[in-house]
Amino acid sequence: MGTLDNWRKSSYSGPGDGDSCVEIADNGTRVGVRDSKHRTYATLIFPRTAFATFISALKTPR
Repeated sequence: MGTLDNWRKSSYSGPGDGDSCVEIADNGTRVGVRDSKHRTYATLIFPRTAFATFISALKTPR
């Protein structure tokens, strides 16, 4: 299990929204999620497959 050190913000985050969003990092087996304003606070870590399922569910129209 490698480290999560390639953090990135959404391309949708910008000055118009106050730069507030989450950041994600992916090391191939795990995905980390953290608050972009409080990077030293707790990080949520998910197995990559579980995160992919979560993102897919967000994209599915209701």
